[in-house]
Formats: sequence, structure tokens, C-alpha cells
Amino acid sequence: HILAILVAVFFALVLGSCGQKSDKDIILDLMDRVGDHVEKKDIDSLMMYFAEDYKDFEGRDKNQTRTMISQYFLDFQGIVSHVLSTHIQDVTPTDASIQTDVLISSGGAKLFRKFVKYAGDYYRIKAKLVKRDGLWQLQYAEWALISLEDLFPESVSILKKIFPNL
Repeated sequence: HILAILVAVFFALVLGSCGQKSDKDIILDLMDRVGDHVEKKDIDSLMMYFAEDYKDFEGRDKNQTRTMISQYFLDFQGIVSHVLSTHIQDVTPTDASIQTDVLISSGGAKLFRKFVKYAGDYYRIKAKLVKRDGLWQLQYAEWALISLEDLFPESVSILKKIFPNL
């Protein structure tokens, strides 16, 4: 059920923002805060940021995604999520397409990091966001497990700062 955590990574994407920031800056700022939302396992707060017409690449809607993520939160303790880097392909006043590299692990991975240089699992998330009523919302997401070698170059740089021994 690691897929559930990947969807959760995008929950914070739909938070609005005050000030004079561009939409691109708002999206990047949101991605920097995603891990905190996942680690808190606050499903109610996270789900309010999904568009009502959300679907993932396997056809799950918003309610099915909520069930999947809730189950993942029950099954895994000590979830750790690191948003490594985000590439914004397209951004207009009403929608955006992004790709994000994410590192996900749970409590047990801490021991592995020390002994076998295992940081967790790397995922590339592709998503479509829509802006409605001034808020960015997740409308579509797909994800795939990737290798360390497939990470964006800036993701590798960030990862080396988090885990210098990798």
C-alpha cells in the first residue's frame, strides 16, 4: 500500500497562498511542506485538498483514495516522506502539470539506513493540478517506483544532504 502514501504526498498541494507569489512559487512552496502533512496522518485535512473530480491512474476517485490512504496510515507506523525536487512542466492561471521525486520510508527503514545505506523507496509522481476558487487542487496523479539513478539531478543533491553516507 505504498501507493497510498504517494497520493498523500499531494494533499498539501491545494492549499491557497497569501501574498504576491506566482502560482509556480506557490506550488513549489506547497511541495516543500508536503512531508509534514503525510507524517501527521491527518486524513481529514489532507482530503479537503483533492478536487471533487480527482482520479488517479488506476481509476480511484476521491473517496476510494481516502480509503486507501487511511488503510496505509493504519498499517504503517513512523512514515517519513521527503519531497526531493519538483519540476513544473506547464502552469497557467487555472492548471499546472508537475513531476516530483519523493523518498518514502516507514519506521523500520531507520535501521536499514545505518547498516546497508538504504534510505527508502524513490517515486516519481506526475500530477495535474487545477486552481478553483483561488486554491490549487489535485485533479490527477500517477506514480512509479524509480531507482536512485533515475532521480532528477537536483533530487540526488538534496538526498546527499539528507543522507551523506548514501
